[in-house]
Amino acid sequence: MSAALALPAMAAALAALALGLAALAACGAARWRAATTALVARLDALAAPSAPAHYAANELVALPAPVQRYLQRVLPEGAPIVRSARLVHAGEFNLAADGERWKAFVSTQEVRCARPGFVWHARVRAVPGVTVQVHDAYVGGEGLLHAALLGLLPLARQQGTGAFARDELMRWLAEAAWYPTALLPSQGVRWEPIDAHRARATLRDGDVEATLEFEFGADDLIAAVRAPARGRLVGGRSVGTPWEGRWSRYGQRGGMWIPTAGEVAWLPPEGRRPYWRGTLTAVAYDGAPSAR
Repeated sequence: MSAALALPAMAAALAALALGLAALAACGAARWRAATTALVARLDALAAPSAPAHYAANELVALPAPVQRYLQRVLPEGAPIVRSARLVHAGEFNLAADGERWKAFVSTQEVRCARPGFVWHARVRAVPGVTVQVHDAYVGGEGLLHAALLGLLPLARQQGTGAFARDELMRWLAEAAWYPTALLPSQGVRWEPIDAHRARATLRDGDVEATLEFEFGADDLIAAVRAPARGRLVGGRSVGTPWEGRWSRYGQRGGMWIPTAGEVAWLPPEGRRPYWRGTLTAVAYDGAPSAR
């Protein structure tokens, strides 16, 4: 075949390949959206009913001093108790088990507070035109992590109770800086003092219990959240590894002060390994319009 004939044939083949890939991506995205809708429906069905309530400063009297200062700083007197939140993120995720392979992601997250639960749906751009769809969730006392190339080819799946569910409840508790009324004692969190700038929070959901250390900065806001061990997938198995999340760039949303940027990292002996860096691009509480 001459070069003149070969080039159009190659172009046609590449176009067909691109169309096929686009069709697969659309099919996978639709499948993933349906799975997300089903997970959120389950989250709502299991949510404990609660009457509207409001924050009162007298709740804080017996709390450790840094927790009192934090809640006084971020919550206005009479603030409504958050029952649900919808969070939108953008950032980078490190896909490498070792090394650096940061890829852009966007995500939405549905959170419920009356009974702790969340569903995180992320789209990670692996290469141009190819997306990894991810679910990370805690629903009804069970954890879920599911990732699939184009939403069709499984890359990872983990689901269950026990230590894995505890790890997912840890995430919900660590991220309560985005829905801070959830950290009030009336919402089930037990606080213990550590020192002038740290306190330990424990939350129980049925048989699942999570405990985290909160560090408060000189501005009285949450600077970091840490766990001595959280399950990290290494060679296909879960290994308890020290873990932390750092929060920054606080702004006012829904009348509360919340972080709009964060970084999450493993803390193995060989050194700190960040794997998630993100910005909160929009948030809506209890069905209200999104605030940016």
